[in-house]
This record gives sequence, structure tokens and C-alpha cells, in this order.
Amino acid sequence: MKNTVFLSFLCLPLLSYAIEKEPRTMPANGIDKALLGQILFFDNSLSFHGNQNCSSCHNPDAAFIDVRDNSANRMVSQGDDLSKFGKRNSPTMLYAKYSPEFHFDESIKEYVGGQFWDGRATNLQNQAGMPPLDPLEMGMPDKLSIAKRLWQIPMYANLLTQHYGKTVWDSVDSVYAAMEDAIATFQKEKKLLAPFSSKYDKSLKGEYQLTEIEAKGKALFFDKDKANCASCHQLQQTANHPEETFSNYRYYNIGTPSNKALIAHNGYAQDFVDLGLFENPNVKGDEKQKGKFKVPTLRNVAVTAPYMHNGVFKELRTVLFYLDHFNNDKRRVNPETQQGWDKPEYEPTLAKQELTAKPLSDDEIDALEAFLKILTDERYEPLLNKR
Repeated sequence: MKNTVFLSFLCLPLLSYAIEKEPRTMPANGIDKALLGQILFFDNSLSFHGNQNCSSCHNPDAAFIDVRDNSANRMVSQGDDLSKFGKRNSPTMLYAKYSPEFHFDESIKEYVGGQFWDGRATNLQNQAGMPPLDPLEMGMPDKLSIAKRLWQIPMYANLLTQHYGKTVWDSVDSVYAAMEDAIATFQKEKKLLAPFSSKYDKSLKGEYQLTEIEAKGKALFFDKDKANCASCHQLQQTANHPEETFSNYRYYNIGTPSNKALIAHNGYAQDFVDLGLFENPNVKGDEKQKGKFKVPTLRNVAVTAPYMHNGVFKELRTVLFYLDHFNNDKRRVNPETQQGWDKPEYEPTLAKQELTAKPLSDDEIDALEAFLKILTDERYEPLLNKR
């Protein structure tokens, strides 16, 4: 009984950051793995200086992206060491569980799945263990340091033993694996990490009627002979599948230009090139993977700016103009800079086939933008008005 009361008391401040409205009492069946993972997700003790947790870069109130104000202007995230910043934009965690394990698909001769922009984490469990040890993120020196912190907090000592057995404490690796598993379980089982609650989803169930412009945008999106968006941003076989995540989880080089502001901010050499998938050790130095990045989900895309792996574009409409410029001579100017589009960061592996489509009119751009906005989950629709 004392342990139960103690755990309830200790969990209360952590649950105030819960993504769902958890009761402020001990759950009837105790704290399960998903809730344990949720508590770990919001715990600053997993960072070296104790000033950062997973939600710092993946804010549940902002569609799980990083909206902190700092000198990087949200292009990339600031680490536990406030002098350090990442080199890639923090993607949303929403729907992450739908990305398959990283693998090479022999049928299509392409790499598929994994977590992060370069797929270096094979799965969600593998991904959960990387930020705490990354010197640019949470900055812990090693797994042992994290295991010691978990052991020294009675709540974790009790819960990890409860869910993974007493032998979990036999080795540092088993403690760390348990932590990874709990956080991954949180991502897999909590409904609000994959709510499918947007107007698009409601339209599939007859609960929302698309406007004329939204319907036009939807038709364009799925028309592979027109806008060709679905060639990369469709997972399921049918256009109206109830669990469409709008990513095929493959890797392409779409010619994203370097982000000069980010290069200057982080003090990189002016000729810095992010080689993307090539930097994933699992591709074993395959030169053909240079400059490729995983296709992101388009769910909540209208509220998860900035865009691309390096945060080079601030507006969703700019991305649409950018993609259209490969096929449309009228799109010669970047509306954010009022200058011509910069050359690709890495050009040799440019996905020319996937980028080929028919040129779009301004009205068609409007329609696509309208459609992408209705992919915003209900909880985040108020954010559309802040854009």
C-alpha cells in the first residue's frame, strides 16, 4: 500500500504533461508499460543537465515538433548543452509506428522504413535509445549513467522490476533495453500518437463533407498522371484507406537546397553537404544513397513547419512551388527569398522520375494546399489559425 501511494504521489507532476487526460489517481491496473514509457518521455533526468526531455523536441501540444524559441529559429533543435544544435529538423512523432523496420526491399531494390530522416534507427525501440546518448541532444555520456539514474529513482526501480523482472538489473544493457521498450510501447499504444481524427478521416466516415477546393486537391493528390504526389506519399493500395499515413517510407533525393542560414548558425563549412541515407551505417557505404532522405508523413504537415530535412522552407506553399518548379517554367522564384531556387544540396542522385509531373496552375496549388490542411488532426486544427 505504501508503494502504491508513493508511486501515485511521484507520478502526479509528471502526468500533468500527459498527452491524454489521464486521471490524477493510480490507474486501476497500475502503471502499464505504455504509461511508464509516457512518464519516461517527459522526464528530464534522462538528459545530462536535467533540462531536457523527449518532449522538448517533440511537443505534444504542437503536433510533436520542436517549437522552442532559440537562435536556430526552429530549423533544428537545441540540445541539453545549450551551445549545441542538431543538423536536421525534428520531425513529428505522430504516426511514427507505421514506419516499418529499416530494411532493403529486394522487390523494388530500395531501402525502406526505420526512424529518423536517414533511417539509422531500425525501429521505435532502437530510436528511443539514441537521443539520450547523442551529444547534440540529451548528452548523457553512456548507458551506465542512465541506468544509475533509473535505479536511484524508486518509481523506476519498482516499475522496471515489475514489467521486466528482477533480472532487468543484471546488466546495463538490459536496463537500457527496458527503457527503450517502454518508450516505444508508449508510441505504439497511445491513441493520440496516431488519432486519425482529421477532417480527411471524418470525410471517409461520412462525418465531414469536403469543400469544392478540398475535393479538387484530393483528386490532384492521388492522380499519378497529374500532380504525382501519391507516388511518394501513399502507403496503402487504395486512396480511401482509413489508415493512410501519406508516406511510402522510402528514400529519395528531391533536390532540397542547402539551408544557408542553418550552415551559418551551426558554423559549418560553406560547402557542407548532408548526405542523408548514406550516413546510415546499415547501407554500408553505398554511394547511390547519398543525398536521400525518408519520405515524411504528410499528416499534420500544415502545422509542422519548417520543412525539409534541414528546415530550409518556412511555408507549406513554398514547398508546393518548389516541387512544381521542376516541371513548370513559371516557378522560377522562391517566394520566401524572391530569388531563383538554389541548386540541390547534392545533385547526382536526384529522383528525376519521382519529381516528374504536369505543371500546376495557381488554382491547383491552392487546391493541393487546401487538401493538405485537412490532414490536420482535430487537436491541432487551432494551430492552423496561428500560421
